[in-house]
Amino acid sequence: MAELSFESDYVEGCHPQILNRFMETNLEKLPGYGMDHYCQSAKEKIKMACGDPKAEVYLLTGGTQTNQIVIDTMLDSHEGVIAAVTGHIQSHEAGAIEYTGHKVLTVPQILGKLQASDLSALLDAYEGDANRYHTVCPRMVYLSHPTEYGTLYTLSELTEISRLCRERGLYLFLDGARLGYGLMSRQTDVTLHDLARLCDVFYIGGTKVGALCGEAVVFTHGSTPAYFFTKIKQHGALLAKGRLLGISFDTLFTDDLYFKISRHAIDMAEKMKTILKEEGFRFFLDTPTNQIFIVLENTFYQKLTERVRCGFWEIFDENHTVVRFATSWATSEEDVEAFAAVLKELKQVSI
Repeated sequence: MAELSFESDYVEGCHPQILNRFMETNLEKLPGYGMDHYCQSAKEKIKMACGDPKAEVYLLTGGTQTNQIVIDTMLDSHEGVIAAVTGHIQSHEAGAIEYTGHKVLTVPQILGKLQASDLSALLDAYEGDANRYHTVCPRMVYLSHPTEYGTLYTLSELTEISRLCRERGLYLFLDGARLGYGLMSRQTDVTLHDLARLCDVFYIGGTKVGALCGEAVVFTHGSTPAYFFTKIKQHGALLAKGRLLGISFDTLFTDDLYFKISRHAIDMAEKMKTILKEEGFRFFLDTPTNQIFIVLENTFYQKLTERVRCGFWEIFDENHTVVRFATSWATSEEDVEAFAAVLKELKQVSI
């Protein structure tokens, strides 16, 4: 089995500071279902970080669960959600949204991103359709930031999509499973305050950014669905030991830990990109976050995966495969150095 792993950003457990707090608080007797003081503290810290004291925060355990519950509870039975064709809810969630009865309506993607012009065209087509009452009504726009391709929306792009949503009466929902890595990219101009201002709901990913599990859902502009707590329970997603999520996010949002460890992952990704460029590898696309996409010759790919775990992304052509390397909050300098050594060794053998 390969010793090095850049397969994803949640292959490790959790940040040591969170683990320590689990141990320190382990024997405390606390209320269940998120009613403990750690959950309340975490929510207040998140609202402060978002610059929105009126926001409502709920703690859930995983990304697909969060996407499904948010979409299902915000939409009526005849309404659907618009996503880029590469959006996670469309491509990698096993029909979880459709399972609740809501259709995912797709538009084209450019570098993993949904374009305001394509969104406008879809809405115009719906409104201009004399038979639209026989079809699914678009009511929400779903974005991922970073996208599934590690790319980022600019503030200008998000502002235009948000403006369009408000003009046309749609909710804007942003999937932030890897949000920390987007916010700490050196090429972003988007902040948490911007997201709170522009989105109706978004979530701050913990599973992929240092927590053992957990996503913090932030509802803004009074958009929280009625009886949302009850509906979480109805979906079978209300964690009895909510303290696990509260302690995790309370720790992540103390002394900027969430942002510091996210920046570390970006630093490690930049080092890996430099190594790959120096070794002459072909990039599938340029990404400013912790995900790196490389085109590898198939034989080299097979040899590499014997030493380094990485993620299959897609077939490039009959002789090449696109693979993904992902750094995380836990990636070490030693990991990156070992990765460089393996690349050099394999390249020498293949010459």
